This record gives sequence, structure tokens and C-alpha cells, in this order.
Amino acid sequence: MIFIPQLKDIQVERVAFTKSGTTRWGTIHLTAHHLIFRYDEEAEQEMWVPYPIISLVTCPPQTLQGQYPVNFHTRTFETFSLVFLKDKEATDVFESVKELTVTVSQSQLYAFFYRPNPPLPTSNGWSIYSPRDEFVRMGVGSRSKAWRFTDINKDYSFCPTYPSRFVVPTRISDTTLQYASKYRSKCRIPILSYLHWANYGSITRSSQPMVGITQNRSIQDEKLIEAIFQTHISPDTRASNAPVYGATTTNLIIDARPTVNAVANSAKGAGTENMDHYKESKKVYLGIDHIHAMRESLGKVVEALREADNLLASINTDLPDRVSGLAVLDRQALRRSGWLRHLSAILEGTLLCTKNVHINSSHVLIHCSDGWDRTSQLSALTQLCLDPYFRTIRGFEILIEKDWLAAGHKFLDRCGHLSSDKFFQSPGDSANAGGAEAFLASVQNRFASQHHIKETSPVFHQFLESVRQIQRQFPDRFEFNERFLHQLYYHLYSCQFGTFLYNCERERRVAESGPPPCDRTVSIWDFLNSPPEMALNLNPAYNSSLDDPASRAPNADMGVLFPNPRDVRFWHELYGRTDEEMNGRPYTQSRSVEAAGFAEAVDEDLADAERTESPSVIPLPPSPSSKPVSLTQSMRSLSVGSRGTTPDVKVSTNELASSTSSPNVGRSTPVRADSNLLFGSPSEPPRINRMPSPSPQNPANRARSKPPDFLPSSSVKSIWGKLSSNASAALSVVQDTYVNVAKDFRGLNEGEAPARTAELRSRDTLSAWGEDPASSSLSTSPSRGGLASLTLPIATNPWATPRVGTPPTALEDNPWGSVRSPPKQPLNPEPYDSSSPLPLDPTVAHPVPRAASSLSVSSLQSKGSMNTTTSWKSNTAVTPTNVPSNSPADSSATDPLGVGLL
Repeated sequence: MIFIPQLKDIQVERVAFTKSGTTRWGTIHLTAHHLIFRYDEEAEQEMWVPYPIISLVTCPPQTLQGQYPVNFHTRTFETFSLVFLKDKEATDVFESVKELTVTVSQSQLYAFFYRPNPPLPTSNGWSIYSPRDEFVRMGVGSRSKAWRFTDINKDYSFCPTYPSRFVVPTRISDTTLQYASKYRSKCRIPILSYLHWANYGSITRSSQPMVGITQNRSIQDEKLIEAIFQTHISPDTRASNAPVYGATTTNLIIDARPTVNAVANSAKGAGTENMDHYKESKKVYLGIDHIHAMRESLGKVVEALREADNLLASINTDLPDRVSGLAVLDRQALRRSGWLRHLSAILEGTLLCTKNVHINSSHVLIHCSDGWDRTSQLSALTQLCLDPYFRTIRGFEILIEKDWLAAGHKFLDRCGHLSSDKFFQSPGDSANAGGAEAFLASVQNRFASQHHIKETSPVFHQFLESVRQIQRQFPDRFEFNERFLHQLYYHLYSCQFGTFLYNCERERRVAESGPPPCDRTVSIWDFLNSPPEMALNLNPAYNSSLDDPASRAPNADMGVLFPNPRDVRFWHELYGRTDEEMNGRPYTQSRSVEAAGFAEAVDEDLADAERTESPSVIPLPPSPSSKPVSLTQSMRSLSVGSRGTTPDVKVSTNELASSTSSPNVGRSTPVRADSNLLFGSPSEPPRINRMPSPSPQNPANRARSKPPDFLPSSSVKSIWGKLSSNASAALSVVQDTYVNVAKDFRGLNEGEAPARTAELRSRDTLSAWGEDPASSSLSTSPSRGGLASLTLPIATNPWATPRVGTPPTALEDNPWGSVRSPPKQPLNPEPYDSSSPLPLDPTVAHPVPRAASSLSVSSLQSKGSMNTTTSWKSNTAVTPTNVPSNSPADSSATDPLGVGLL
């Protein structure tokens, strides 16, 4: 006898139903398994909400209008509010829904009470999958005799989470399997999941080995894996022959976990394989995060959707006429969730396994920790790409039965069908209690039922969304459409059918008392295979001729799909949003516009940043930022702090450099790919005002304006990008500081403010840093006038140790300069009188001419007695007498700071 809680209130009239900013009035009905809302308008269809789909219910305080709302959040990513006119009505509905949703046993769920009326035309859903029929279809026992069926687990005593019948190598006996099971977590030994139709490559699955800190090993496990990796050798016989020389198999052990997690499990007695004991194979870590990271990632997506719904609700209250068509979803928050990055990692592992089986004709052993989460994802997705049969409706149903239901995925724990009262939050629970009671209640709420919540994770949801990514990339290769996947997701949480209510095959087939659940509930396949559903779930674009392995068409692929891991987008139909709202509008601007707007998206997650490299993908525009970003800031972000990849960005480096170095670039409107109206008419291409490139005759600008250093294409964000950008910015500040110091000293020497470019002189007018002063004048070309033609007295560096005729060492060269100074020949210049009236320049050591200066010490002293201001204000150049006028400038002079001083 199943106990059903007594309802406090079955029907409440005059209830306001608010969803997506729209409010309707109607009547609410509470049944034993559904919340039903019937609209007052007869034309509207009533809404049915199964209680297990409800994920969170909150009861906020009374509003300013004197109403009492109750907010509902569902697992189908919908948010709606029921607003009552009386407090008692809101409280009764809240408590009744809580009692009906929080269950302690699967037998209280709707699946045990659902009786379709009229009955469904088919009733063989529980027997749609036969292990013998499916593996015989693959060729086990007929095309290949290297595999055999075993009934070692017929009573589920060998491994409670494995199916009663599975396939192992023929060479391995059941006794060997008994010993090998002790070395694998939960006794989940490597078993066959798929035998490829084009060759004898295979996909096997297992759990992690029990290596531990002491590096345990199992000879039986090693022999079992060795036999698996040799099943392609003489597959038509049961005996093992000698290896075929020249074979190029690349057998892989796929560890889906990150390397750190796999190694860390050694402390718990588990770990990963020691490849010294597994010959003829290699190991690959895929780096797919654990169930807790996936739960948190999806939680961030849900939080972004809820914030958008709350914002729409507030706008509906203040501006009810402007809600229609308003998109308020923060796409940056969606990207920061990392959900697309996780999908991309799963598809990368799928692509690796697909290529290894089909192209390399090799074997793949997949495992994670226990072999029922990430292992099921990779195994099923790889078979979906390899075998066209699994892309049909019946084949996909068998794939889920084989690799998810029979293989022991924990649907009950991962989906959280037995809800917790932690998901019902009411401020009245603690408002009416005292301080101590409220504190104890909060502590109890924090630590109660934590195990149940921690076991939940959207693993199967992630699989369905990955299938949707492949289906979107290959729209004509699937017999079923998007609605079929959406129906599977909905009934995963509706608990209307018994298919997804248990953790393993044993729990579905065996009951402690009475008939088993498979005899008491309806299978979801009976519902989906009914004629009305089949008509709605068929894909009209499906073309089975494309999967013909004998086809020799130009684009023939033998029916094997190779998905693009970088082409991932949010499944917007599942989240109840538009494609533009979640993924952005397609780009219509030129590539140069993409370069200007790229700086806003450099912090996107991996899959979004790399999506621009895929030819079949439409990049996502960035979300609206709180303040506009100027073109100068965007270009500087590209040249200094870029951490992403910029494929085919057709912007010249001179234009990028000029936009970063020019001080006159004004603040411009940020470039957004989803808003052409900012640039005028939608049909007119946007225009960007760019400053002219520096003059090629100015070597200082050439030294300062370096082209941006774009990082090479990589699928991993490196912290080196942050370090290099910070170091580049720091060096730029240092260089600018030295430029300003040199300009100030020169202006002080000249007695007046020099021209804006007075410090920008050619590199051949400066000697090496730290070189000993020798000459009193500086020879320049006679054709140059103004400040460039002056003869500058040489002053010594007061902080440097005096040396005579010593060339600069590498340590004395400019550590920030990009050009190293060439080695110089020792010179013997005339001594210089240090009694010069000019102030000393502490940053720049003045150059030394190749020939001895014609100015003697006495002439220098006579010049020192002249009026300093008058002599520096004149534009007359002083030319040495014994230096030919056509002698070239000192070619050995270098820029002491590498900042382009002239």
C-alpha cells in the first residue's frame, strides 16, 4: 500500500500565473502527481507539471501590492510564479507541493501509477534490447570468433552493476575473470561494448584499476587486456597465432579523467594503469572533469537563466509594454559557466576514439573512476559516430539500453528523483523561530541530506546535448530530430516511465518482494515508438544513402562521422530560449571588424574562443558590456594581453601598432558583431576610424611600434599569456619613463622646451651605454640642420666607474632593448675637461666619434666660458675641422635604452 499525503488544498481560483514576463489568470489544481494550471481563457491549453520536475520552490515575503507569490523552478529550465491573494492559500500550496515532491522510495513516483489510456500499441519496450542479438549483429561469433559470451554474472553476484550477460575475449576463461575482477573498482572488468563493422577494432569499457600507493598489479588483468588488444589477429579462429609483422595498431587505454585526479586516486587504493605492464598500448588522459564540476557548471547556466527571468519579471512590473521581444540573458555569464568547454572536451575524446578504431583499425579501452559516467558518454558517442545503425531511432534506443541502462549508469542518484526538502525554501521557517532555533535549523539544513545532493550530476543530460551537437553538424545523418532528444530529456525527470528510475539492470529486473519494476511500469520506448510520436520525431532531412560504405561519391565517408569538437553551441531549444539569445547573432561584418571586437571576448571559455577557427561554426558576439571599450583599448589588448587565437584576422600590423601608439586616438563606439545599427544602415558595412601608420622615415616609431604577438593556436589557455602581458606592460612603462627623463634633461641643457620630437634622433648619433667619454663634439651630417646639427659636449656618467677605451659588455647593454649593440673597436680619444658648464645626463652616455676631435681642451674651455643660453639658442652647427664633411656618422653608436632616442 502506497501512502499518498492528504492535500490541504486541491483547487485555488483567481491565481496569477507569471512566466517570461507575461501574467495570466486562472485556477490551480493539485493532484497526486501533477500541478495543473487551467487558464481562464478557454483557448489556452492547461499546463501540467509533474512534481519530480520541480527543482526549487521559494516562498518570498508579501509584495507591496499585498500579494503572496510562490516561485517555481523546474529541471526543464523553466521559471514561473503563482501569485495568490491570500497568505493561507500560498502557504497551503507550498506545503502540499513539498509533501508530494519529497519522496523516500521510487514506488511513490508517478511511473508506478501511470496507465496509458488508451493503451499504447506496443508493449515490448523492456525487451527491445537483447545482448545476444545486438552483439551477433556486430559480428561476435560469426565474423569474429575472438569474442565469446559469458554467463558468469547471470545472478548478478560477480558484479552487481554489470549486465547479466556480456562479452569477453575467447582466450580468457571465467576463472581468470574471477581473479581479474579483484583488481578493478566495483569488479567492473573490461568487457566489450562495440565491434567495428569495417575492421576488427573494438571498444571496451571498465573501471579504474586498484593500483594504490604500493603500485599493485594483476597478471590476470594484464592478460585480459592483452587478449583484447590482440583480437584482430586471426579473428576467424579461437586460437592465438603469432603476431602479424608490420601491423601498425595503436591500441589506446583512454583515461577520461584529468591526470591529477587519476594519480590522486592512488591514495584511496585506486589509480591508473602502470604502462610498464601493459605492452603494445598507450595511455591517454582526456581531462574531462568529475561529476561535481559538471553539476556546478550547469548550475551557473541555470543561475544565468534565472537572473534573466527575474529581470524580465521586474521589467514586467515597471514597464509591461516593453517586455515583448526583450533579450536580457547575459551571454558572458553563460560562457563563464564552462559548459561548452566540457562539451568540447567530451567531443574531443569521442573524435580520438573514432579515429583510432576506424582509421587505425585499433582497439580502445575506456574507463574513468567507476566506469559508469564519463565512460558511458565516450563509449556511446563513439559508437554513434562509427555505426550508422545507432543513428536510427531503434538503434539509438538500443545504444542507450546497452551502454547506459545495462552498463550500470546510476540514473537514480545522478538525476535526484527522490527530491529533498532542501529544495523548498520559505522565509517563515526561520522568521517565527527564536535566534537559537533559527541557527540550529540553518545548521541542520546545511548538513542534512548532503550525500543525496552531492551524487546528482547532469551526466546523461550532457550526453544528449553532445548528441545534439553532432546532429547539428550533420543534420541529414540522423533519422530522429531534435524533438526526439528533447522528449528523452523531459521524461528523464518526469518519472512517468520506469526506464530511468534505477541505478543498474539488477534493480530493474529483480525485486525483493513482488514483481520487478520492469513488470510494474511502462517503458519509455513503448511511448516513443507509438505511431503519433514516431511521426513527430522523424527527421525529414535524413538521407540513409549517405551512410553507404560502398559509396564512391566525392564526399563519401563510409558512414563514419568525425565531429568538430570546437563547433559547440548551447542547445537553445532545451533551455527555452532563442538561438540568438543564447548563442548570439551570426557575424555579418568583415574580418577586420572581428579583430576590433575580439578584445571583448578574450576571456571566453575554450570552446567559444576556438569556435572561430571552425569553418562550419558561427561565432558568438560578445554580450553588451557595462561601458564602451575604445578602439585603442581593444587594439592594445590584442597586442599586449591577447590570450586567445586570432585566425585570419586581416588587419595589418602597422594599423594595429598605430592604434596602440598614437596618443590622439579618441574613444570610439565599441565594435559589436550583433549590432550593425551602430554603424548606420544594416546593409552598409561598418567603418572604423584608424590613425595613419607611423612614417617609415622615423626609426623611433619603428622601434616603439612592434607588431602584436599573437599566440599560436592552442586548445589550452596558458598562464604564460598573463605573465607576458604584465611583463610587456611593465617594460613599456619603464621605457616611457626613460624617454621622459631623457627629454627633461635635454630640455634643461638647451635652456628651453625642445620640440615634441627633439628626443627622437637617429640611432647612429648615440654611443654605447657606459662608454668612456673622449670627444667634445658630435659629428652629424652637414645636410641636417636644427638641433640635429649641434655639437654636444660630452659629460661623464657620475654613477659609472671611469674606464679608458673599454668597449661595453653585455651586462652594460640595454636590458630592455630589442637590438643588441655590435662590438666596437677600442678608441684612444683625447681627454675631456670635466669642467663643462652643461649639466650631466645620468641616463645617456654620449657617443665617441671614430676620429679624434679637432677641438682641443683649450677650445672646450673657451666654449665653456660662453653664454650657455645664447649658444644653445643658435641654430649654427659646429663642425670639427679635421673631420671630413662627408664622413659617415658613427655606425657603432647604439641606443643605450632601446627606446628609439635620436
